[in-house]
Amino acid sequence: MTNRETPLLSLTNVEVAYDGIILALRGVSLEVRPGQVVALLGANGAGKTTSLKAASGLIGAERGAITAGSVHYQGRRIAARSARELVRGGLVQVLEGRHCFAHLSVEDNLQTGGLSRWLPRAEARRRLEQIYAWFPRLRDKRKLAAGFTSGGEQQMVALGRALLSDPKLVLLDEPSMGLAPLVVEEIFEIIRKLNRDHGVSFLLAEQNATLALRYADFAYVLENGRVATNGRATELATQADIRALYLGDGSAFSRTERKRQVA
Repeated sequence: MTNRETPLLSLTNVEVAYDGIILALRGVSLEVRPGQVVALLGANGAGKTTSLKAASGLIGAERGAITAGSVHYQGRRIAARSARELVRGGLVQVLEGRHCFAHLSVEDNLQTGGLSRWLPRAEARRRLEQIYAWFPRLRDKRKLAAGFTSGGEQQMVALGRALLSDPKLVLLDEPSMGLAPLVVEEIFEIIRKLNRDHGVSFLLAEQNATLALRYADFAYVLENGRVATNGRATELATQADIRALYLGDGSAFSRTERKRQVA
């Protein structure tokens, strides 16, 4: 049984290669403990999405493979388990870009989150009502095709669909991408509420470092497929050298990216 002393998720010296050639992760180690919100920061190409997919069992769908190291969830090695099995065990990923079924209604999109496990009708309805309680604006648009909702609402649909499976840990990829600042704040407040009031843990990949560090307990900064630094979110947010090298003015940038912008 998992307790607060045992990591809910851990990656230990993980290497990932695409097509057996392109090395995307180079010995990444990180962990998420029960009840934590952990931020994974870095520029595009730093390895954030690859780290999430290595943990969620989706890396094979991208022609990638874990070539070294280990991934453990609830104390058990999970490299050989499918994404479907992991969802049933409480680990679910929300992909970058929202990925709603545009032609289906908001409610139908949400209900697909329960397909990974059979639920009695009453339980499925109870969970759906809980999603609507967390995302009130989705209730108002439940019969509308998801493709006609705003970007922020589609992000809420994608997150709500994941939550319908009653996860212990949500891997969330770039939740702020392409959204207005007020909508982003609303989504992160929902993440905080889910974590604080319902015990859902989060590992979120995010380029907006200032925002992520405000809501996270702990953070890792990736650079070129490696962990460049890590620490408590409050400490990283106040360290001038860390901000200058990696976090920039509101976004996470590697030294390579910053040099490219100056050139």
